[in-house]
Amino acid sequence: MTSQVRRTVLPSGLRIVTEQMAGSRSASIGVWIGVGSRDENDATHGASHFLEHLLFKGTDERSALDISIALDAVGGEFNAFTAKEYTCFHARVLGEDLPLAVDVLGDMITGSLLETHDVDAERDVILDEIAMHEDDPDDVVQNLLADLAWGSGPLGRPIAGTTESIEAMTRAQIQRFYRKHYRPGNMVVSVAGAVDHADVVKAVRRYFGRHGFLDGAADPVGPRTSRRRPRIRGNEGRIARPFEQVNVVLAAEGIPRDDDRRFALGVLNTALGGGTSSRLFQEVREHRGLAYSVYSFASHYADSGLVGVAVGCLPSRLDEVLEVVRVELSRIAAHGITAEELARGKGQLIGGLVLGLEDSGSRMMRLGKAELVYADVLGIDEVMARIEAVTLEQVRDVAAEVFSRPELLAVVGP
Repeated sequence: MTSQVRRTVLPSGLRIVTEQMAGSRSASIGVWIGVGSRDENDATHGASHFLEHLLFKGTDERSALDISIALDAVGGEFNAFTAKEYTCFHARVLGEDLPLAVDVLGDMITGSLLETHDVDAERDVILDEIAMHEDDPDDVVQNLLADLAWGSGPLGRPIAGTTESIEAMTRAQIQRFYRKHYRPGNMVVSVAGAVDHADVVKAVRRYFGRHGFLDGAADPVGPRTSRRRPRIRGNEGRIARPFEQVNVVLAAEGIPRDDDRRFALGVLNTALGGGTSSRLFQEVREHRGLAYSVYSFASHYADSGLVGVAVGCLPSRLDEVLEVVRVELSRIAAHGITAEELARGKGQLIGGLVLGLEDSGSRMMRLGKAELVYADVLGIDEVMARIEAVTLEQVRDVAAEVFSRPELLAVVGP
């Protein structure tokens, strides 16, 4: 499938990136805002996620029901999510309905009313959502891991906030947060599929120009940076919960998002626990039958990252699981991976990348996130070339570094 990527920066600083996909009949749009939970303080903890909910509640042109009906009527898909470093509102529609999606998203982003009664109603919804996360062992153990790694700092706090912070947050605080961060220079509109770049730019100018939102001149906000990298020290934490399984994460400090070694770490992660042929899956599940779910991961932020292993097992197997995982990490830190694992890891990464970009939604996600968080947006061919260029020595070096760092151990269960 051939495609063409184009980029326009409006005088207000709003960036518009599109990818025209030949043969596609759908179009996906995302509005990316460079604000997430790490931009909050104690008083506004959870404000980014709160706003994600509230922007669906109505504008001076549309009620909450009108917003839902607009895209439901054309069979569109519509949602949003909040992360630690950004928020995204996105929709997927037929190509001919893209102007409607731009209209609705533009209206929500620029004209949300943030009414007091909506804040109070949505507060209860978010408190229910927090309670739901507390019942999910995967969420609990990941939040515990973040707390062990970064403590009470911005990266260590749960994205949704806490019961205490959400109950205490006022409409005025949320509105100030909204005005501070939801500005054109801090946003990217990404569109992919059956699109024409000039038409998208015209629609964005029209529908995001409400309320003088695009007035004035500003430069786009650059990728998030930090002069001081948060250091991660060894730590251990346990939370007792009446779950049937123990959920455990064994992790260490990884590398930031812009570190060129991320490609070598990606290959390492795939060989270690990225699939059914990986070392951990074969050793922990297939050979020993110690757990049903076992995988490795690498997460990246602007100035930090984590790399580790997650396992769910019976409480009686926890000590043996930890011993097996630690042995594998020590082995891979000392000797790296084999040539066969290197080739298989590259193939898995490249195949997953290409297959994952066959629809307009995944293309839009990749394009928008890359424009927002990276200084240089790499094309798909360039990413594939970077993966292909990874050597055994590079994988061994990054494995030796990350797996020699202090250990983080998060355990949740009975």
